[in-house]
Amino acid sequence: MNSQFSYLYQLRCSVCQKPYDPNQVQTWCPECNTPLIAEYRLDLLGSRVSKEEIVNRPNGMWRWHELLPVVDPEKIITQGEGDTPVLSMPRLGSHLGFSHLYIKDESLNPTGSFKARGLAAAISKAYELGITRVIIPTAGNAGGAMAAYAARAGMQAAVFMPTDTPEANQLECKITGANVVLVDGLISDAAVRVREKVRLEGWFDVSTFKEPYRLEGKKVMGLELAQQFHWDVPDVIVYPTGGGTGLVGIYKAIRELQALGWMNTNRLPRIVAVQAEGCAPVVRAFEAEQDTCTFFEGAHTMASGLRVPKSFADRMILQTIRETNGTAVSVSDEEIQSAQRIWAVQEGMFVAPEGAATLAGMLKLRDSGWLQPDERVVLLNTATGLKYLDLL
Repeated sequence: MNSQFSYLYQLRCSVCQKPYDPNQVQTWCPECNTPLIAEYRLDLLGSRVSKEEIVNRPNGMWRWHELLPVVDPEKIITQGEGDTPVLSMPRLGSHLGFSHLYIKDESLNPTGSFKARGLAAAISKAYELGITRVIIPTAGNAGGAMAAYAARAGMQAAVFMPTDTPEANQLECKITGANVVLVDGLISDAAVRVREKVRLEGWFDVSTFKEPYRLEGKKVMGLELAQQFHWDVPDVIVYPTGGGTGLVGIYKAIRELQALGWMNTNRLPRIVAVQAEGCAPVVRAFEAEQDTCTFFEGAHTMASGLRVPKSFADRMILQTIRETNGTAVSVSDEEIQSAQRIWAVQEGMFVAPEGAATLAGMLKLRDSGWLQPDERVVLLNTATGLKYLDLL
């Protein structure tokens, strides 16, 4: 019987490939100023554990623990995240002319968004490594998730967020005891304040891709999708892209499953990044055939999670899109609001603006001919619309 809880064996720089020790506190590669990626002994795992064993475990993100970074099961900080459903959307699909339209509904996670996954992994690994104070700049949902998991771990938490962050996000951070600091400007301005506090006081920064393990939690969306599609992949996955952790994570998950020999196909889903027209650095870089993004000046959109002027993992996001033969598309706030209403009327789902952006993007790709009506398309809804009532 397999007794090894995690098969994590090293971190490596996503650019220069330099290895880093996962048993020490790590952030990013200082030589390349790029993210570190977790690697697992997939050869050993594949010879000791079967996918059927994992599927038959109790539900939740941590049933995939061999492919997650926490070595000691006693250090896991969980609120039951993961195993969100993939639901067919027949009424919406018929209304829009699609035969096989699905939603991966992340609103059912603890704290009401997909951020619970990444922060569960990051906080658990930080707890295992003895970190006691964590800090984050956030557009909203990541801060709420970080504060919740830090509270459950008994850690101090500090959250820096723009002053116009939805009130629900502010309150969920405050009620868990986090120190909330409101910052004039964007998440990039909040990040500047966080870096200064880290430099002066030694807090541990769990910003998107500034530590290696939020990616691993988000990766589980891809593991679940593969299982939910009977170890196959949909034709297209449409993902709302701010920091891009989940987009990169889903791709990483499918590649790991293929390396394990657990997939019934070597095919990849075409991955689509959807951004708001008021903040579309990935779309602009993709269309210009660039390898990295430039800072998007004057960023503005009602979808606060998409208001990220430049992701730290821009190179990885663009690589993922291109390696899967995907694309990037931007949508207006008006198109997001229209898609949100259509989704609610047709399927009774109150999705977040970021989730609604995927539907708006899908419609643009349908109209351009990039998407075909008979393709299997998965839209990622990242959070519940109830967190955005002050935007209505």
